[in-house]
Amino acid sequence: MFNRRTLLALAGATAILGASSFAMAEDKPYVAIISKGFSHQFWQAVKLGAEKAATEFNVDMTFEGPDGEGAVDRQLDMLQAALAKHPGALGIAAIDSQATVPVLQQYKDAGIPVIAFDSGVASDIPISSASTDNLASVALAADKMAELIGGEGEVAILAHDQTSQTGIERRDGFVNQIKAKYPKITIVDIQYVAGGDHALSADATKTMLLAHPNLKGIFATNEGTAIGLAIGKRESGSKIVAIGYDSGAEQLAAIRDGTLAGSITQNPVGIGYETVKAAVMAIKGEAVPAHIDTGFYWYDKTNIDDPIIKPNLYE
Repeated sequence: MFNRRTLLALAGATAILGASSFAMAEDKPYVAIISKGFSHQFWQAVKLGAEKAATEFNVDMTFEGPDGEGAVDRQLDMLQAALAKHPGALGIAAIDSQATVPVLQQYKDAGIPVIAFDSGVASDIPISSASTDNLASVALAADKMAELIGGEGEVAILAHDQTSQTGIERRDGFVNQIKAKYPKITIVDIQYVAGGDHALSADATKTMLLAHPNLKGIFATNEGTAIGLAIGKRESGSKIVAIGYDSGAEQLAAIRDGTLAGSITQNPVGIGYETVKAAVMAIKGEAVPAHIDTGFYWYDKTNIDDPIIKPNLYE
């Protein structure tokens, strides 16, 4: 058995080791990354990029997000929990660009730099954002839609939400491009499916097809809605032109078999990498670009295996 003197010595040694470990941890910056979701393959690809940067820049990093992209309250809880850990910097892909502002103000008040990624915030609190140019990318999707339907007819949009910056910009970018360049094309319906749930997106697709028998095309604004669009098109036996956004195994299969005419892909690995890189720069007090454009591509079955595009198609 240990006597009192031995126990005191052990306690002292443990305290010294604990203090040393804490100091070592303090020397390694901690970056908290909170995404809009976690289940879609897009977010897994973002996570891979973030992990790559965390290893390269020697930082501790946590990556988390709600199971579904509509869980605003769950994301706010995650933000509060991360704040309690006093990270050196935060990366946030906001589900609701307005609702996140009060808690992000707490980060700013604590002197913690905030980096937005994928989806922005209705505030100047984030010092930088790493994202796709949503307006430019969906303008390209609108051009492809116009080309594939012959420059005239009725089209619709299947959107993943109307609260996040990505949801808003991908809807508006498509609408504005059609209105500006294609006077013979009419957007007759916009349906919203929170988070892009596959089954709900498929149901919304079938509802639009029934409500608009002359519909020529539907554009889906994210991975989940695109997969739902493909399912709904198959189940209804429709021949409409279907265009998606993002990637993933099911969407790639739908493009290969012709269910989807094509899609816009982002660079999710690059988004994750650039977010952590910007966070590290901010922690070091280095200048961070106000916006980091991570790029996009149009892909269809003619170029899906192109060596430039294929690395951006996550499965």
